Amino acid sequence: VNSAADYSRYLPRTVSGRGVIGWTIFGASLVPVILVIYGSLLAGSSPELGSAIAADPIGALTTLLPTWYLIPFAVVAILGLIGGAILDLYSSGITLVSLGVPIKRHQAASIDGVIMLLGTIYIVWFAPNFFGPFQGFLITLGVPIAVWSAIFVADVVMRKRDYHESDLFDPQGRYGSWNTTSIALMVIGTAAGWGLVTNTFAGWLSWQGYLLWIFGGKNGPWAYANLGIIAALLIGFFGHIILGRNRITLQERI
Repeated sequence: VNSAADYSRYLPRTVSGRGVIGWTIFGASLVPVILVIYGSLLAGSSPELGSAIAADPIGALTTLLPTWYLIPFAVVAILGLIGGAILDLYSSGITLVSLGVPIKRHQAASIDGVIMLLGTIYIVWFAPNFFGPFQGFLITLGVPIAVWSAIFVADVVMRKRDYHESDLFDPQGRYGSWNTTSIALMVIGTAAGWGLVTNTFAGWLSWQGYLLWIFGGKNGPWAYANLGIIAALLIGFFGHIILGRNRITLQERI
């Protein structure tokens, strides 16, 4: 969500936009779709195995796979994490520079890398319980990110012209300084999304799920379905299409 534009800007202008989107989605979805289908069949083949996978996916798979398989699995997992970390460092470095910090991009990425290294050392060797609170943090953060990304997608879908670059940096330009409609959608979508997720990984996040009574409560069949993410996406996307259409039309007439 947050780093695609940072490296897609290196593509030639002559590249087909549909081709970029289509092949990216295809490449990113092919393996996960296969793994999800295979994992679902595997978990459904045995109730005991399904329970074990739900509690500890890696530990459960080690009981089925030969020992030598752990080597290619570890290599693929490590390379995937390294690739993702490199892209995240690149994106975070650009973000730090865009905030006005007077340093070069590689210096900003280095600072972020040091922070990540120190955080990893703390998590691995010092934190008594990290995974639970961190997973709760991801759920909490995922809701506003879902609204935010849906608003951007809807905005791109509705626009027939490219953004006027200079006006993006001009408070008096056609886009203005604030888009109050999008901010309101962010607030509404986030509030609705947090109300429809169950977050039991940290005690200080137990207040979430206050709207799940509609679907049977926090212990109901839909409690762990992450309905809040879906609600946030729908509110952001369709809300921006309905409320932002006239604004975009006026901007493109200038």
